Amino acid sequence: MTQHTWFIVAIVIYMLVMLAIGYWSYRQTDEYDDYMLAGRDLNPFVAALSAGASDMSGWLLMGLPGALFVTGFSELWIAVGLLIGCWANWKWVAPRLRSYTEIAENSLTLPSFMENRLHDRSRALRIISSVVILVFFTFYVSSGMVSGGKYFESTFNGSYIDGMLIVAAVTVAYTFIGGFLAVSYTDAVQGMIMFLSLLIVPLMAWISLDDPSSIWTWASSNPYGPHPEGNPNYFSMISGVSLMVIISNMAWGLGYFGQPHIIVRFMALRSPQEARRGSIIGVGWMFFCIAGAAAVALVGTAFFGQNAEYSVTDQKSFETIFLDMGRILFHPLIAGLVLTAVLAAIMSTISSQLLVVSSALVEDLYTIVVKKKPSSQILINLSRTAVVMVAIVAAMLALNPNDSILGLVAFAWAGFGSAFGPLVIASLYWRRLNTNGAIAGMVTGALVSFFWGQSALGDIMYEIVPGFVCATIAMVAVSLATKPPTQQITEEFDKAAELAR
Repeated sequence: MTQHTWFIVAIVIYMLVMLAIGYWSYRQTDEYDDYMLAGRDLNPFVAALSAGASDMSGWLLMGLPGALFVTGFSELWIAVGLLIGCWANWKWVAPRLRSYTEIAENSLTLPSFMENRLHDRSRALRIISSVVILVFFTFYVSSGMVSGGKYFESTFNGSYIDGMLIVAAVTVAYTFIGGFLAVSYTDAVQGMIMFLSLLIVPLMAWISLDDPSSIWTWASSNPYGPHPEGNPNYFSMISGVSLMVIISNMAWGLGYFGQPHIIVRFMALRSPQEARRGSIIGVGWMFFCIAGAAAVALVGTAFFGQNAEYSVTDQKSFETIFLDMGRILFHPLIAGLVLTAVLAAIMSTISSQLLVVSSALVEDLYTIVVKKKPSSQILINLSRTAVVMVAIVAAMLALNPNDSILGLVAFAWAGFGSAFGPLVIASLYWRRLNTNGAIAGMVTGALVSFFWGQSALGDIMYEIVPGFVCATIAMVAVSLATKPPTQQITEEFDKAAELAR
């Protein structure tokens, strides 16, 4: 069989496994709460790997190795910031959010939690937060589809559009069928595939080198990729890097507190106390995966630099080096199975985001305009319809990508981190927060992040920094200047804090 045939066999096996998990989840899903949050019965191992896989996306296997390959170790500040942010998210947000969402009228989504937490009867907080989710997640889902298209271009020398549509179709299928349970368990499987692949590919590439020790010197003084004379600053995290760049890259960690598709896993845990186990698993998984992605870039400089017969498919952003190394190093069947790691990363993120967007459309917008709440089955069917609708819009945006994967992810990550990050932390730890302050902070964060990122200022500092800071200031100032929360709200706050211990 040809190489492409073996690749197709491997990918078909992978796709069938994902669809099988989706069907199994469908058989376990009877109620709307099951479809949206798996009945709050997710074990910490699945929650941790699911959160990690949905978080990392194609950025981990394509965007980050590409950035490290082109620029050097200075891009590792992003990884440092993300590791700190991931740990802090599990440490401080996970246990309290799990307890508080149950106390706040068993909230199933982040917008409904904000509304119930602050007893907002105007519905403004819920509507605005849903709109923010719809806007930024459309770009986020689109970035995943771009990754899918690039994957098929590199692996099969095929059509970008065909690859994008295949990835989108299968992901939509199992999300459509199985809901949150399918998304969580497929994410856990995909997380394990990503973990193993990121260890195996750079290790085998390193072993294949005539002089394995050359990886520590090659990039700085020899030609490779985009540097015909080498990159003298490749191994330095500070040389040629301004303080603003370091702050901007580290600030990626701030985004964790406001990512709806990640923190929804905390809401689905079996109990607040299981967040500790989830933290150990989740942060450990992320550390080794980031180390593997960095190794792909580091080994790749010598691997492609010393082997002129090999080249990186993506000669612009060099975001296909992991795919190309896997394709070159292994037997086609093994290579196909290894390369499904990228599909795993892409599909896990798309599925999580599609589910969050569908919940924003149905749970947070549709149910507040109908006079009588529909039955569970109607809500499930509406959510499935919303999944398809959002996927179509995102696919249309991805047809002609004008930005790198990292650029698309950075835009959406900053938007959520700025709009929801300060609000999530304050809702869990500040008793004085009120509805007016929450709305002011969320709107300020979203707008500052959006317009800063679209302006020349975005080249000076990552927009999440001004967005997060301005949102915090607006939220605190308006909360203190307006009426304090009622006694019932503060009593619920204290009860949630006690349950989280």
